[in-house]
Amino acid sequence: MRKLVQFDFRFHGPFGEGMTRALEELARSINEEPGFVWKIWTENHQTGEAGGIYVFTDEPAARAYIDKHRERLKSFGITEVNVKLFDINEALTRLTKGPQM
Repeated sequence: MRKLVQFDFRFHGPFGEGMTRALEELARSINEEPGFVWKIWTENHQTGEAGGIYVFTDEPAARAYIDKHRERLKSFGITEVNVKLFDINEALTRLTKGPQM
């Protein structure tokens, strides 16, 4: 069963185009993660938050990425990270025009 992972954390920028330029290499590397399906990048300049919504093919891939990304964020000085792992109800997701799994 596919798994959704939600990350969010305090972030002081850059945002928008600056974030795109700064994190493009990281974004490309995420595409190579085992079991990775897709990611939506999230940012809120007003509240100083960023994160992402990810989908993985299965729970072992999702959990491995959670561990890896926590360590990566820690290396960036981001130590307080909220992470949630969810099952995806694919039938209801299709009904509400969600991405095809």
